[in-house]
Amino acid sequence: MIDKPTIDQLRDQARELGLDLDDGYLDAAQRIIAPMLRAYGNLDDIADEIPEIKYPRTAGTRPTDAENPLGAWYMKTAIAGAPDGPLKGRRVAVKDNICVAGVAMANGSSTLDGFVPELDATVVTRILDAGGEIAGKAVCEYFCVGASSATSATGPVHNPLRHGFSAGGSSSGSAALVAAGEVPMSLGCDQGGSVRIPASFCGVHGLKPSFGLVPYSGILSLEPTIDHCGPITAGVEDNALLLEILAGPDGLDSRQNGSHPGAYRDTLGQGVKGLRIGLVREGFGRGNSEPGVDDKVRQAARRFEQLGAIVTEVSVPMHKLGPSIWGPIGYEGGYITMLAMNGVGAGHEGLYVPGLADAVSGWRGRSGEWPDTVAMMMLVGSLTLKQTGGRYYAKAMNLRRRLRAAYDAALNEVDLLLMPTSPIVASKLPAPDATPEQATRAAWEMLPNTSAFNITGHPSMSSPCGLSGGLPVGMMLTGKHWDEATIYRAAHAFEQAGDWREI
Repeated sequence: MIDKPTIDQLRDQARELGLDLDDGYLDAAQRIIAPMLRAYGNLDDIADEIPEIKYPRTAGTRPTDAENPLGAWYMKTAIAGAPDGPLKGRRVAVKDNICVAGVAMANGSSTLDGFVPELDATVVTRILDAGGEIAGKAVCEYFCVGASSATSATGPVHNPLRHGFSAGGSSSGSAALVAAGEVPMSLGCDQGGSVRIPASFCGVHGLKPSFGLVPYSGILSLEPTIDHCGPITAGVEDNALLLEILAGPDGLDSRQNGSHPGAYRDTLGQGVKGLRIGLVREGFGRGNSEPGVDDKVRQAARRFEQLGAIVTEVSVPMHKLGPSIWGPIGYEGGYITMLAMNGVGAGHEGLYVPGLADAVSGWRGRSGEWPDTVAMMMLVGSLTLKQTGGRYYAKAMNLRRRLRAAYDAALNEVDLLLMPTSPIVASKLPAPDATPEQATRAAWEMLPNTSAFNITGHPSMSSPCGLSGGLPVGMMLTGKHWDEATIYRAAHAFEQAGDWREI
């Protein structure tokens, strides 16, 4: 129930809106608004419309340091699903921005720590319906902002291949747990590269599906038009299997309009003979590209040629503008979704989690706990909205159509686009006393190639293709909308051709 506002409260709110109202007007406003708020109160007497919890579970446990050497687990659980199904016997970790009923969720933050969702996200229910087991919640970056794997309130997530180095992010724990062999599968979420970058850094396979293919219902949003949830696995076949379980409309998420799920494993084993792969010129030689990374991806292209694919170089000049177009959408949209709307977002029809809004609102008065990445993102998002009134967000929304068309034009000439996932391999975790410049650089320097496909919605997958300095290199395969099957076909052929570590 919302209390009747006092005259002083109305005066303060009016001033925030730029209204200069006298006492007589405020008296009238109080009388007018009171019944409007009583209508809000009517909702308190109605049961919410949220999915029922289908499978019993306990609350799980926080792992000890000894049980969590990589810092990758937030909670450990053992939630069993259906007695049979395609995921029978498979343990799956889910990123800690995904609701699991009865299990604590923090979204990497201190302010949300201890919140317990009242429902399962659709993707969780689908895993359980398929016979899988939810093994726990994987640590993610604070508010899912950044990719250094160093900002979570629980501490850094270490790369399984080299302790003290980044596991990528923001789905850091999801990739680290798969790479370490603790679970065969996990779920990550990707708004700027947050599935693909940790997959690249950890040497596993991570897919960002076509926008809307996998329902985002029951997952804490960063910005509704760039939110994607996808599978992270050690092998390609498992990735395709998990996507088959996850994909398709759930009748709740309006972002799934036109979703086209498929039988993704059907293409495995077909090889790549005759497949046209375009090496995107602008995806190489970025400002911070490491020569070893570019070289390994070009060697991967030569392996595709040896397997019978037709590899040509293509040019997509707008690719370099991807981060600039992403910026206003991610920063301003992230500010609106995470702070103004307390993580539930607005403007799309779907499953909303009122308890989550209550919990996320706890950031007020505690923003001093934010890491530099969150502070800088929220500063720029709020500042630009205040100074420009949203015109850059509006223009970026328009330009995303032109960027999408540029990739579509290239994909009319080839079947897949190929480039490095990240221009760099995993770097050392930033020191606890890192300056804001050092911390934010470590969190954002790997985004130039990935973020564009969040705003265009094309399916995009990182697969390991070699080592540089002893650390994994990821190649990114991007396909036409709803054509995840061709990505899997190529990635599987590459995987079967030999150990990626020996390229």
